[in-house]
Amino acid sequence: MTEPVTEPVTEPAAEPAGTAPLGLVRTPTGHPGVDAHLERLADADHLAADGHVEVYEDVHRGLREALDALDAQPVPGPYENRS
Repeated sequence: MTEPVTEPVTEPAAEPAGTAPLGLVRTPTGHPGVDAHLERLADADHLAADGHVEVYEDVHRGLREALDALDAQPVPGPYENRS
């Protein structure tokens, strides 16, 4: 009796070393400051995964500052408190 012939199991080809852009579309918000921070996310496309954290933290910090600015009380102008 002969043993059945089995094909060797091959692993799928690994991704080539390096980085590949995610290809995510960033839709402009119309707020220049926010849009600039969102565009900064594209910087992560060219970094290895361990470099993403710095970009994400920078973008998060900038977006947090933009939101905090919305909550700030407006300072009245010199002619806004007329009696």
